[in-house]
Amino acid sequence: MGAGRLGTALTAALGDAGVPVTGPHGRGYTGGGAGIVLLCVPDDAIAAAARAITAERVLVGHCSGASRLDVLGDHEGFSLHPLMTVTRDGADFRGVTAAVAGRTPRALAAARALAGALGLRAVQVADSDRAAYHAAAAIAANFLITVQDAAAELMATAGLDRDVLVPLARAALENWGAAGPAALTGPVARGDTRTVNLHRDAVATRTPDLLALFDALVSATEMLAERDGTRAEVRPAVRNGTLDETVSGDPPASRASETTSP
Repeated sequence: MGAGRLGTALTAALGDAGVPVTGPHGRGYTGGGAGIVLLCVPDDAIAAAARAITAERVLVGHCSGASRLDVLGDHEGFSLHPLMTVTRDGADFRGVTAAVAGRTPRALAAARALAGALGLRAVQVADSDRAAYHAAAAIAANFLITVQDAAAELMATAGLDRDVLVPLARAALENWGAAGPAALTGPVARGDTRTVNLHRDAVATRTPDLLALFDALVSATEMLAERDGTRAEVRPAVRNGTLDETVSGDPPASRASETTSP
């Protein structure tokens, strides 16, 4: 039930997997003739959609990442949340993690069976952990788009479009996937305060709407670098009337061998 992006994508994927499926259905669907009703509706609409299901012995599930099972009322309920973004073109669910939960063994088994049919890797997430689980997902996916769009907005002031950022962003994400926080590079991680200040001035001048975001990201990146022990201390020094930088504790030769990064 639900003809949005997720409902449409799941209907197609389940059909392709050989699962008998009807829909996606709209408002007023009561679940007649169904063994399972999967609610692919906005979180605020789940409770009302669940109340509309009056068929007996039907399993009712929702696809919300943050919602608990109690939002399904008295139904024998379950949840199935694919940890994947879904666009207007659909999604490939194969190999993706899915958070599942069920009120009864039968409901949980149904959630796992649907996940298996879709090629999803089912993991149980307790109701008490749902908000944290979904917040992490939002940071990883939704906020990532926000940050990339901010970078593209600033890059446009230099006459370049977002395409130039894609290889950089993809490599950074893949490096983080392989190495975690140790993949962090750049002027904040190096403690290069002068460069960070130049960046801040550029943001403040060209895209002032992004300044608060920039400051928050610098602060968060500083904390990450300090926590992971990757941040070097850079002290400004004047040599022969010229401002230079000295990395505390590092000989000049080690600077030359550093990996070049943004």
